[in-house]
Amino acid sequence: MNRIRPALVLALALSLLCAAGVRVEAGEPYGAPAAPLAHSAISMNQAVRMVEQRFKARVVRAETREEGRQTVYVLRLLDRSGRVFTVRVDAASGRIL
Repeated sequence: MNRIRPALVLALALSLLCAAGVRVEAGEPYGAPAAPLAHSAISMNQAVRMVEQRFKARVVRAETREEGRQTVYVLRLLDRSGRVFTVRVDAASGRIL
């Protein structure tokens, strides 16, 4: 029974993450809460969904950067043909840069 309990807890935690739509990836997962951004109009998750739909690709890495006074989400995408490319999104406006 003691050996089964940790496995059950792990399985439950993973199923809850999957049900919530949180992606768990190596490195810095974008499903994890980032440092609060007082001047961001859209969240990282909103930016990821927007970019994935627009470019028909999957975000494989996401990070937040401060560029001067501007907060930018830098998203690395992988399309169906295997091409990897980067898209930058202004966190304040949601505009693709």
